[in-house]
Order: sequence, then C-alpha cells, then structure tokens
Amino acid sequence: MPLTFTLDPPITPTLRDGILDLWTDVSHAGGAVGFVPTVTREDIRPELVRHFVQMAEGRTRLLVGHDEAGEVAATAFLTHNTHRLMTHWVWLYTAMVHPRHQGRGYGRDLLAAAADVARGIEGIRAIRLTCRGGHGLERFYASCGYKEVGRIPDAIRAAPGDDRDEVVMLLPLG
Repeated sequence: MPLTFTLDPPITPTLRDGILDLWTDVSHAGGAVGFVPTVTREDIRPELVRHFVQMAEGRTRLLVGHDEAGEVAATAFLTHNTHRLMTHWVWLYTAMVHPRHQGRGYGRDLLAAAADVARGIEGIRAIRLTCRGGHGLERFYASCGYKEVGRIPDAIRAAPGDDRDEVVMLLPLG
C-alpha cells in the first residue's frame, strides 16, 4: 500500500514523536541521516527542533509520509537556500524511510513527492542534497534522476578510522 504524503502538517506531539522514532530507527539501522548508532531520541531532538524553527521562519518545508496504520514512515525537509545568488534551488535534508518499509519503493515515492513540492515553489530550478559515501546512496539517488556534481573525500567521520566521502547530488527540475 502506498504512503500518504502531507506537506507542512501541523506539528503535534504525535508527529514530533513519530519523526524522532523514525530518525532513531533509521540511524540504528545504519541509515546515513546525520547520526550513527547508538543514538537516542534525546540526541536527535535538538536537530529536529532546528528544523522546526526553520519551518516557523518559513525557510523549510516538511514532507511526511504516513503508512496504512497512520504511522510516520518517511520524511524529507526542503530548505530554501538563503544565499542571494542561489535562491533558485533548495536543499533536501533528512530524507528517510523507516527500515520496516524499505524495499517497497517508498524512497523513490518520497523523492518524487519532494520533487513535486519543489516544482511548486516559484523560481526553484533544482534540488541539491549531500549523502554519505560508502552506503551506495549515490547510486540510489542517481536512479531517481539526481547526478553527482561533487565529492569531498573523507569529509564525514562516522567513527574513528571510518571516514566517508561527502557526495553532492543535484536534481534539475526542468
């Protein structure tokens, strides 16, 4: 059954907790979403609050995918670029699908829904994201239309002795 996507839903305690659970579970499953195991909800909470503040300021949009049980199953944050010469593209942050739903095409659905949101924002011509090398994510994003436009070797330290490339990806929107 497909996910039901909602753009900019009201931030309720249930939604907040659902995103915290999702982010924690994805991190524990090895997902490259800014944390590494064994992260806690309390470790993630300040980062989520930063996203919520940016939403309140009108700089970030939240896309949430709910599963058939109404649980938060996927998220992505689209953030406007604030540099005056780069306002024609947005950043895609924290795109994630719960591990129990992976392999069902929901990641592709999430990226397609995010692209639709971006296309609906006046003046936006592309989406940029970065991903952690070593997970094959760049192949997944490429299969969704993104192209690798940059790579910074060993920019991400996942753990002592485990440095990963930061891969910059771009999706032209039209």
